[in-house]
Amino acid sequence: DRRREAPAAGSPIQAIVKDVGEIYSRLLDHRPVIQGEIRYFVKEFEEKRGLRELRVLENLKNTIYETNEHVLPKCEQAMHDNLDETFKRLQAANDMIHKLQEKECEVRKLQADKVMAREEKCIAHWEEFMKEQQNKRAEVDEEHRKAMERLKEQYAEMEKELAKYVSF
Repeated sequence: DRRREAPAAGSPIQAIVKDVGEIYSRLLDHRPVIQGEIRYFVKEFEEKRGLRELRVLENLKNTIYETNEHVLPKCEQAMHDNLDETFKRLQAANDMIHKLQEKECEVRKLQADKVMAREEKCIAHWEEFMKEQQNKRAEVDEEHRKAMERLKEQYAEMEKELAKYVSF
């Protein structure tokens, strides 16, 4: 506590302490100098940055103007020209595909007609074959019936002849 108490005014120690404080401030306390340098740096940075940002914004404005006035109309025109030609090509391709589909449909119809004609021919041939088979079967049955009658008659005659011989 005694050290902290200020010595009496006018004492030679007070002058020494004051001189030591000034020496200490000048040699070891750099805060005022650093603060001055920081203020100078911030001021320079803000001025240069402000001008740089202003230049960047001006360049952006010029670029946007150039794009809107020159590039965009050219792009729109090129797009319309290319889209019209592309649309025409697509329409032509679409027409060709429709023609190919129609031809393919016609070919399929012709093939289907040929298949139907073959099937009808086969069915007609089968029906004719079955009628022929029925006729042949009827003929065979008729021949069989006649043969059976002849055999019956033959056996009947043989029995009569046998009957003649049995009477002995």
